[in-house]
Amino acid sequence: MEKEKTMKRYQAGDIVKLKSGGPEMTVQAMTSDGPRCQWFAGKKLESGIFPSASLEPASVKPQIPVRGSGGTDS
Repeated sequence: MEKEKTMKRYQAGDIVKLKSGGPEMTVQAMTSDGPRCQWFAGKKLESGIFPSASLEPASVKPQIPVRGSGGTDS
């Protein structure tokens, strides 16, 4: 039950990072072993499967509203 609850924590497209550090990664897909993530190491695209418990959401910068798009800066 606990593994099932953890498995649903992330979905494809989420930006995550390892709790121990490292680059930001994008969740590519969920597998029975955990999220398959991808990231760039220099110019090389890498991927790997990580236990959900070893990941945390990455702090993503908020999007800047485009002038005239209905934001407060129109």
